[in-house]
Amino acid sequence: MQLHRIDRIQYIDVQFPGASCSVQGFTTRHEGVSRPPYNSLNLGMNTQDQQANVEGNRSLLARAFGVNQEALVTPRQVHGSDILVIDEANEDYSHFLTVEGDAVITNQPHVIIGVCVADCVPILLCDPEKKVIAVVHAGWKGTAAGLAAKAVAGMKSEFGCTPAGIQAAIGPCIQKCCYEVDEPVKKAFLLGGRTWDACTELKAPGKWQLDLTVANRELLLQAGVPGDAIQVSGQCVCCHSEQFFSYRRDKDESGRQMGFIMLK
Repeated sequence: MQLHRIDRIQYIDVQFPGASCSVQGFTTRHEGVSRPPYNSLNLGMNTQDQQANVEGNRSLLARAFGVNQEALVTPRQVHGSDILVIDEANEDYSHFLTVEGDAVITNQPHVIIGVCVADCVPILLCDPEKKVIAVVHAGWKGTAAGLAAKAVAGMKSEFGCTPAGIQAAIGPCIQKCCYEVDEPVKKAFLLGGRTWDACTELKAPGKWQLDLTVANRELLLQAGVPGDAIQVSGQCVCCHSEQFFSYRRDKDESGRQMGFIMLK
């Protein structure tokens, strides 16, 4: 993963070996039109930034990759485990903005699918043989629910993908150093059948440092994605205020970056 700029968009470029069929990456907070404290590439619709600024930023992202803003699909994220599947072409995809979901799968070209994050984990998936892509928003609730693995299963059931042929990228998110959680999170992980000790470090009685990157990598491995096909950013959005938004750090003054992917 390398920092890259196209037109007015600065993003972390992801290259999947053998997947020339798609473009994908993770945006930073730079090169947009939003003013402080949302400066400058805030892509989140559910922030207190001016709507016109967010629309302008989303238009900049879409145009940078040669599509109209109507072809940029981000569902209404609710920290759940529902998956939006887009399996037919639309002239205008904007109606999907009101559909609740925390992952998107599609086989349609020239539509950017994305998830907006400010601490949670953005995950990109691509099957270059079947030409199917997916994007996942995994906070602790989505991780406890196994959403990343469900997205892989959805690519298999809906489009005949083989997990062993899927490439994955886990983007910048809050890392273990900055992410303290408590007993309800542990209970949710255990109820969901997730590993706990392997992705946490005990900080104090009833308090743990949670590594969402490790937890989601384990989910992808369990779903059949090969370990050498999983790229990991490892960057902490909470530590790097100069590069990323973080809700835990900035609360309501935080914007949102985006993990995105598009079939050419």
